[in-house]
Amino acid sequence: MHAIEALVVGFTLGLTGAMAPGPMLFATIEHSIKEGWRAGPKVVMGHATLEMGIFVLIVYGVYSVVHQWIAEIGLLGGVALCLFGALTIKSAFGTFSLRSGVFSSPYAAGMLTSASNPYFWVWWLTVGLALILLGLPSILAALTFMAGHLLSDLAWYAGVAMLFSRTRRFISDGVYRAILGACGIFLVGFGLWFIYSSRLYV
Repeated sequence: MHAIEALVVGFTLGLTGAMAPGPMLFATIEHSIKEGWRAGPKVVMGHATLEMGIFVLIVYGVYSVVHQWIAEIGLLGGVALCLFGALTIKSAFGTFSLRSGVFSSPYAAGMLTSASNPYFWVWWLTVGLALILLGLPSILAALTFMAGHLLSDLAWYAGVAMLFSRTRRFISDGVYRAILGACGIFLVGFGLWFIYSSRLYV
């Protein structure tokens, strides 16, 4: 697989993953309504920081260290997402402001929603690992694969953020609170699912 092919494969695979509803999507919606379209790229930056770290681990052959902790990641990540979701729901009623906590940063939200997702780790330690170590003939091809993958995330989440930031001026306070509450409920739901699913990796 040459560099251009790796770029296309990375973009295509990344886009299919990015378009699937998940915690990162709802974090993006929440922050884009609050902060505008720039929240989308910021969420992706947090996500990309983690992905580049995994890429380096795979290239240097130490991925197995992380692989041993998939179940624990799912359990702790699920608890973290439940907390994140609960705080989001609480903020929908005006009793808590996410701007004052650790989750006020879309960058942190992107990193948290990725790190807490066991399927994120499973994908990278199976499909991502195989593509980088077995399907890509050179470090250049591996880097272009990562570039395509990250570009797909940026394109999708920037588009989502742009959509919601443009419509926020037409959103009443009640609708805004309803959207915020729905995002919180989805995050709690994903957290509970991750906690339940973590037992599959024990």
